[in-house]
Amino acid sequence: MLLLKLSAQDLLTLDSRRRMVPHLAERWRQFREQEASETERSAWAESLVCLAKDLVAADRGNVQMVVECAATADEDIKGGSPRLVDVVLVGRHPRANRPSVQLVELKRWSTVTRVERAFADQIYVAGLARPKKHPALQLREYYQAFTGTNGPFGPVDIECGGFAYLHNATEDSVRPLIDVDAPMGAYARVYTGDRRQQLLTDLQNHFAADGGGSEAELLLKGIGVRNTPLLDAMMWSRGTDTVFTLRGRQKEAADQILEAAAKVLPSPQQSALVPDERRLVFLVTGGAGTGKSAVGLQIKAELEAAGRTVNYASGSRAFNAAMQEHVGVGDREFKETFTYFFDYVTTPEPPLDVLICDEAHRLRDQSRNQYWPPEKQGTRPQVDELLDASRLTVFFLDEGQVVRPKEVGTVALIREAAERHGARLVQYGLREQFRCGGSDAYSRWVRALLGVSGDEPEQWTPDGLMHVEVVDTPEALEEIILSEAGAGASARMVAGYCWPWTEPLGTEKRLEPDVRIDGWHRPWNAKSDTFCADGAPPGIRWSVHENGIGQIGCVYTAQGLEWDWCGVIMGDDMVRRDGRWVFRRGKETEKSAEGVKRVAVPGSFDPKVKAGSVSDEEFARLIRHAYHVLMTRASRAAVLYSTDDETREYLKDFVGEIQIHGLRPTRESLPLHHTRPKRGRKKPKDDLRLF
Repeated sequence: MLLLKLSAQDLLTLDSRRRMVPHLAERWRQFREQEASETERSAWAESLVCLAKDLVAADRGNVQMVVECAATADEDIKGGSPRLVDVVLVGRHPRANRPSVQLVELKRWSTVTRVERAFADQIYVAGLARPKKHPALQLREYYQAFTGTNGPFGPVDIECGGFAYLHNATEDSVRPLIDVDAPMGAYARVYTGDRRQQLLTDLQNHFAADGGGSEAELLLKGIGVRNTPLLDAMMWSRGTDTVFTLRGRQKEAADQILEAAAKVLPSPQQSALVPDERRLVFLVTGGAGTGKSAVGLQIKAELEAAGRTVNYASGSRAFNAAMQEHVGVGDREFKETFTYFFDYVTTPEPPLDVLICDEAHRLRDQSRNQYWPPEKQGTRPQVDELLDASRLTVFFLDEGQVVRPKEVGTVALIREAAERHGARLVQYGLREQFRCGGSDAYSRWVRALLGVSGDEPEQWTPDGLMHVEVVDTPEALEEIILSEAGAGASARMVAGYCWPWTEPLGTEKRLEPDVRIDGWHRPWNAKSDTFCADGAPPGIRWSVHENGIGQIGCVYTAQGLEWDWCGVIMGDDMVRRDGRWVFRRGKETEKSAEGVKRVAVPGSFDPKVKAGSVSDEEFARLIRHAYHVLMTRASRAAVLYSTDDETREYLKDFVGEIQIHGLRPTRESLPLHHTRPKRGRKKPKDDLRLF
């Protein structure tokens, strides 16, 4: 949807590090599926920097520059000729107290020889063989898209205009472009190099000196880069409908599933359009943050509205608990539609119309539990139980998020199961990144850094969508997380499973501070299904309960969820040595009289990956995946810390120097935070805004 979003002063900082053009070129390759030409690269290097310097000279360095931005949320960014504005300047109007937007076409033309008077789109430029479209007519299309009812700012009232900037030209050298016959309108201004002072004055009239970040966030949300966090969206809707805006392949996948359901499933009002007793299986694959759960929750709401019986199954207790904690409270029927994979040992009678299986990579061989009586234990493959439970089954799967040795969910497993059941399998892949602030660059960077993708890691390039920093102490990490949570952002600390994990102690259920780094000691989230001392929430509610902020989560309680800010502590299970990652298993001390253990040998203490249960190769793969999950739980900013000095320096090398101004999305540079709505089913007020 866009290549870069930074304030003018931060864009110049990025350029001074010689990282702006490489970043833009990589984003261009991802979006357009082709390499950026040398002409495009040189235009970015020259024109963007020129405009940014003018903004700084006008004391408007905080104005946000959104580069190569799609005009609308539905703009096709791959294939065809997408309408991409060279630069959208976003800030706050100095007098009207509302968002101010200027759409900019950057031209390096030095001379315009003539304009065909019959139609002003025929511009003849010195040195170019073919005529060009008048930039004012390009801007008119963008202006109409931005100010229309389907524009990215929606119903928000904005000040909007546009201009072409020919910084290499003089007014005399492009006279045919600006004479009396030229297009006119708020979008049709033309500035040349010798009219720079007028441009600076007009920029001061269009934008206030402070602000810009909040207004730019509204734009990012409107064009689909920022999605409402999953849980907040469900809390807003209370599960009765959703506020997700499915886009691109998300919408295509949802539409296909809903269309198939309408055809093959009978309803109380009418029989099935296509009488066919065969089962139908949809398999939707995609990496973390591609919107799998958003699609699943959207189709659940629409199918239920059509009178279908629908359950939403997951392998994550934390995900289900979050829904019950904030969405389903007070509505038993709604809560009971959120189930677990192991709930289908006995086939429902009658079968469900639709069973949606999220996080299908967490499927197990069988539905078995050491605490169940023999008659309740599953005897068949768990995937077969799920297929038998409904006529139409939808699986959402990411093989890159397998973090436990007994998780067997793969594309091949589901394909083979569908064949056994004589079911028709329809597979669909999601690609667009909606987690991590929409920064696919960050997602790729993490995968390369951890060795998940096999790509060579590169230094992180700030893109204005995701913020990354490395801190030297756990105290510094906690200070950032607590300050952002205090400002109203959602924030949590997570860590690799590198310390023993003590059961709550005593009748008051005290949490032992097991995570011990020098003199800094903090507890894991509670190993309990009930509240503990000092109001600490049950472990499955740690991620969303306000009293969970002081505890540390792990991959098992964080998977499937996200927060604005995530502080990630890397322990001694994955450290850098001699230019490679080394994976280590830890050893613990004997239990104390109270049942507390400590670290004897640093490394992993995850009981799921003990030496006797997985090979060294599998151990390394699962640890990489676990940190990949933890590092992609943030939707705005990730703060990284390693307990190992050499690893911490390695992280610093790849994150690079951090300049906090503008690049850290603090309360001042984001839209106003609002308290999450009260639990229950009551609709929120219309003026509640979540970001």
